Amino acid sequence: MGNGSPKSALEIDAMRQAGRIAARVQREAMGLVTPGLTTADLDRQVGEIIRRHDAVSAFYGYRNFPAQCCISVNEAVVHGIGNDRRLQFGDLVKLDIGVRYKGFIGDVAMSVAVGGCSPLAQKLMDVTVKALYEGISFARGGNRVTDISRAVQRCVEGAGFSVVREFVGHGVGRSVHEEPQVPNYVDARSNAKLRPGMTIAIEPMVNVGGPAVEIMSDQWTVLTKDRQLSAHFEHTVLITGGEPEILTRDGLAPLY
Repeated sequence: MGNGSPKSALEIDAMRQAGRIAARVQREAMGLVTPGLTTADLDRQVGEIIRRHDAVSAFYGYRNFPAQCCISVNEAVVHGIGNDRRLQFGDLVKLDIGVRYKGFIGDVAMSVAVGGCSPLAQKLMDVTVKALYEGISFARGGNRVTDISRAVQRCVEGAGFSVVREFVGHGVGRSVHEEPQVPNYVDARSNAKLRPGMTIAIEPMVNVGGPAVEIMSDQWTVLTKDRQLSAHFEHTVLITGGEPEILTRDGLAPLY
């Protein structure tokens, strides 16, 4: 794993390119989420979209992960694997997409309602997006990781929801996971100073119920222990001396 050191101008430019591709893939993938589609078919189509952009999945084969992207439905939080499950109206689908382009990675995630959703699911998504941007607003040179963590935690818990603790945001660059870790709750062990040129993935994972999770027998899919809904949104962000730069944008209107 990388050590979280600031990246050079050339490396940052490569990260921008990878981030834009990840955002384009995400936009196209979102349009595929419809009732009746199996998650395996969704995964296959996401893989095809990634290849059309002359990139490769950053997740496939990473620590032996067997899919092109992570597709997690309803009570699944993250790391879900596409299978023969058919999406149904009202499902809450989390799409986590990582692409590798010219040796660098763009990592982005969003939650999508299939056709429509309950008021509770909509509130959950709204709060998770708000928490993501609250966290991003503190991703500035001179601040610390805990400034991001505190902002996310305060937003989520203030709305009556909980943040997952076993899985966190992270540095990203040539590897999917680099230093520093970026928890969504205040953890004194993860308090690195943010320096211009660092690139990090900020990704609130928010549960309607308690924060506890467990891993399914596939050794990947993470479920809420109480089987209540979970939402997940993520951007790859460049730390600067001023306003943070969101790298996982494609130049069109933001999806969230």
